[in-house]
Amino acid sequence: MTRGSSADRYGPAWQAQSLLLTYPDDLLIGRIGLLRRVASAVGSAVGTPLHRFLGHVAGTAPSDLAAEYVATFDHRRRCCLFLTYYAYGDTRKRGLALLRLKQLYASSGLRLVDDELPDHLAVMLEFAATGDPEAGRALLVAHRAGLELLRLSLHETGSAWADVLDSVSATLPPLGGDERQAIARLAAEGPPEEQVGLAPFAPAEYLPQPMGGRA
Repeated sequence: MTRGSSADRYGPAWQAQSLLLTYPDDLLIGRIGLLRRVASAVGSAVGTPLHRFLGHVAGTAPSDLAAEYVATFDHRRRCCLFLTYYAYGDTRKRGLALLRLKQLYASSGLRLVDDELPDHLAVMLEFAATGDPEAGRALLVAHRAGLELLRLSLHETGSAWADVLDSVSATLPPLGGDERQAIARLAAEGPPEEQVGLAPFAPAEYLPQPMGGRA
């Protein structure tokens, strides 16, 4: 797949998914019509779950939607939106991974605001949509085990955001055998933990929070 075709095919979907995975506010509510048009234009596999989620957004009071978001992503480790946590857990390797992500984004002209962590799924999706589509897609594939564990966990809890993760998964290649094994291992063992005596190398603001969710 060429860089241009990736952008043409998935860019609008990645941008819509990014918006839907951020904390819901009045700006999101005002974009429902636009997001529905995007969902109708990206094909059924990617668009149908987006339509389901947008129906939930439209039918839920904004305060209730915000409370659902917090309950889903701020209080459940298995529903963590910060993808390097699944790969590296509470270790110094996660801090280094975050620094590498910031460098990758900067090389494509994407600058994060001070309170954004680069491994938040919404940020990765925005990078794929507006920065470097091929590098962004490769980044999502590299974190596929965490993505799929998040998707399965959202389904298990009955979260409406499972539809958004279904849509993200539909933009990526089918799972291979090695990826399925990695997901099963991650589900059984959880993210790695730091060995005793190893201090993190990253600044404090790049270290994981005690619970999964927004930093």
